[in-house]
Amino acid sequence: MKLIKSPFKSYKGIILEPQIRDFFTGRIWIRTNTPFPQEKIETNLKFFKITPGITTKRGLLNRKIYRCNRCHNEKQQEFVRYDCARCNQTCIYCRHCINMGRVTSCTDLITWNGPKPKFSRNHILDWDGTFTDSQSKASKELTESIRRKNKHLVHAVCGAGKTEILFPAVLTALKEGLRVCIATPRTDVVLELFPRFQKVFPKTIIHALYGNAPTQTGLAQLVIATTHQLYRFENAFDVVIVDEADAFPYTYDPALQKAVLKVKKQHAPIALVTATPSHQILSKVKQEQWGYSFIPKRYHGHPLPVPIFQSLWSYDKQILKGKIPSKLSKWTETRLKNKEPFLIFFPTIKLMEIAIPLFQQINENILSVHAEDPDRKEKVLKLRNEDIPGLLTTTILERGITIKNVQVAVVGAESKIFTSSALIQISGRVGRNVNFPKGEIIFYHHGISTEMDEARTEIIRLNKEGFGGKTT
Repeated sequence: MKLIKSPFKSYKGIILEPQIRDFFTGRIWIRTNTPFPQEKIETNLKFFKITPGITTKRGLLNRKIYRCNRCHNEKQQEFVRYDCARCNQTCIYCRHCINMGRVTSCTDLITWNGPKPKFSRNHILDWDGTFTDSQSKASKELTESIRRKNKHLVHAVCGAGKTEILFPAVLTALKEGLRVCIATPRTDVVLELFPRFQKVFPKTIIHALYGNAPTQTGLAQLVIATTHQLYRFENAFDVVIVDEADAFPYTYDPALQKAVLKVKKQHAPIALVTATPSHQILSKVKQEQWGYSFIPKRYHGHPLPVPIFQSLWSYDKQILKGKIPSKLSKWTETRLKNKEPFLIFFPTIKLMEIAIPLFQQINENILSVHAEDPDRKEKVLKLRNEDIPGLLTTTILERGITIKNVQVAVVGAESKIFTSSALIQISGRVGRNVNFPKGEIIFYHHGISTEMDEARTEIIRLNKEGFGGKTT
């Protein structure tokens, strides 16, 4: 008679369900709102540590000061009083992380306090690519910093092959049985990274976490997540890598920065990866003596495309009147004629939504995308698969998207939303493929801004540094 192995494990005489352990290991969650039936949570409650959702302390003049124990928000203007139907009292809730379920002063948060799972050491890197000398050096430096539990910054131009540089360091950590998190402020970057890591780490359980992500099973040893998703983790990871560390909203939100610190274990190293580190990041790296790797040259050995400035006077007024400015219309028609995929960036959703039907008069398959678009993942995939000719977009696609032979235009490049780092990142979408290392990046403007000048000057400087003063 063949014995069937039970999926349940006994721990000190108590039946433990591995699925619950695997899900909650390293997570902090609202007790009454989990993916499991409530009776299972209550049955296994002895394995959890219970923490109040909101804690209160007294400040100056005996004033109450609130703190959210999930997102660690302490901005008092983001706490709201309301009449709670559950406890029939006046409750406080945290507005900062409400998109992940409301945390209140009568909410219990649970964290796993039972037996810890063992992570696999059986991992392989199935990648047959080769590094340039600069990539190899940066990868070795990053791996060594992680081994020594030191902080590290990888500063590499757009198209330098930053993702590939991470592979050896991630493999080293995984083979030591460590749990790794790659976090990024942008959902699109998660969607770009996830299939690439799945392909090269075929024996590793990898989860991608972002808003409305599908349910994923198993004990993930590598987690690729938006920084917002880190609110749901605590003391979870042995290595934390933040990709696009200068991107909005991460750099402007102290709670997101705290989230990165709270999800790592006490002595776990942090690595930042970006093409456009802020002055604050560079200053911190210098003051705290982080490891530092710099790559001023793309992996394929060609220079970064330099933006062209082109005036587009009163572009907004023309679009509002139902007309695409002639320069922009001709640029689009040229891309269509040459069968070149394209991205056109707009400063606001409103202007883009007015413009899209005008562009669809040129070609009905042109689409638009923005941060709240529920179909944005599918639309980007359509552009990548050449099912559509081009996309109108906001700055949401300034990073984390690689489209072969894509041509790029920025409408209203003088607008405040287009910072120098955003414009550098947007420019970096062009010429990434070794077979199409050149391409056009054009800044249409109603007057040249300082940020535009700074972006072009920095790209020219990087090209000079990468090519020893020569860019031809």
